[in-house]
Amino acid sequence: MLVELRSRSQITIPAEILKKIGAVEGDKFEVIEKDGGIFLCPVVVYPKSEMERIAKLIKDTDIESRNIKAYDDVSKMFSDMGINLDEIQD
Repeated sequence: MLVELRSRSQITIPAEILKKIGAVEGDKFEVIEKDGGIFLCPVVVYPKSEMERIAKLIKDTDIESRNIKAYDDVSKMFSDMGINLDEIQD
């Protein structure tokens, strides 16, 4: 797909691509320049206080007695940690 750089350094991302990655207005992206290309990586930003709380939960966990669980879904992982993502979104 071909897009055009407009005034104020703006580029419109085609709707099909946004729909495919599930992006909506207000989502944040990290912009990376590599080898002459520009890459947009969707990111989720959490408040510092929440990240400190998560770090404390991890630090306070007794490694020897902990039941390690693998997650395929970040939302499920946070839910199991008692974190409601809907409450901390900007």
